[in-house]
Amino acid sequence: MKKSFYLLGALLLVFLAACSGNEASGGSEEDGPLKVGVTAGPHEDVMNKVKEVAAEDGFEIEVMAFNDYVMPNTALDEGELDANVFQTEPYLNDFVQERGLDLTKVASTINFPMGIYSDQYKSLDELKDGDKVGLPNHSTGEPRALQLFEKAGLIELKKGVGVEATIKDIEKNPLNLEFIPLEASQIPRQLEELAIAAINTNYAMESGRVPKEDSLEMEADDSPWVNVIATKTENTEDERIQKLVNYYHTDEVKEFVQEEFAKSVVPSW
Repeated sequence: MKKSFYLLGALLLVFLAACSGNEASGGSEEDGPLKVGVTAGPHEDVMNKVKEVAAEDGFEIEVMAFNDYVMPNTALDEGELDANVFQTEPYLNDFVQERGLDLTKVASTINFPMGIYSDQYKSLDELKDGDKVGLPNHSTGEPRALQLFEKAGLIELKKGVGVEATIKDIEKNPLNLEFIPLEASQIPRQLEELAIAAINTNYAMESGRVPKEDSLEMEADDSPWVNVIATKTENTEDERIQKLVNYYHTDEVKEFVQEEFAKSVVPSW
């Protein structure tokens, strides 16, 4: 009888120890750093500031930088990230639809007004017949650039195409400009081979350009192409994701953005 009692007690201790170990393991995983993916450049700089603000509150963020517009979303979908901050909502929606992913916008962050740049010309008035024009080749970068070219008076698009515009929707092209879709991150390096190009502000700044000074034309500060925080749909209400949003939307981060990027990057809050 005593042996049975001692055996039962020993088994109970083993069970409790196992449960305790599992709880500790689960707590450690949950309390680990929140992994946030960004593109290298301004997004990385801003997120490092968010990380700094969060750390003052005892909340740990690990910033993981990427050099393209694909990996931050695939890594998020595969569970390698908890959230990412690098894309506009239209780009996110197109990416999700094309690849069948379950990712969702959580909050707006900053706006990088797209600009038109040139290594050859100091004014768009200098453009010549048949000049080559670079623009991003992804599904939201192309219409965005085309709308900017239209704003600059270089082309006219078919009425109503909006954010679905493609090169095929150019209705008037007085200078017979040749439009060349390129990988967005590579356009600054290829600018010397082009007359002009539409470049995302983050890539322009990464290449050493000052958008407000070096661009020949820019989108308005209140353009609809604001970047967002995204996460898996199942995690949109997660407390740690909500904390990320709150730390991002602080006055400290806003002031950092305004001072660090000479008003070329616009906070949405």
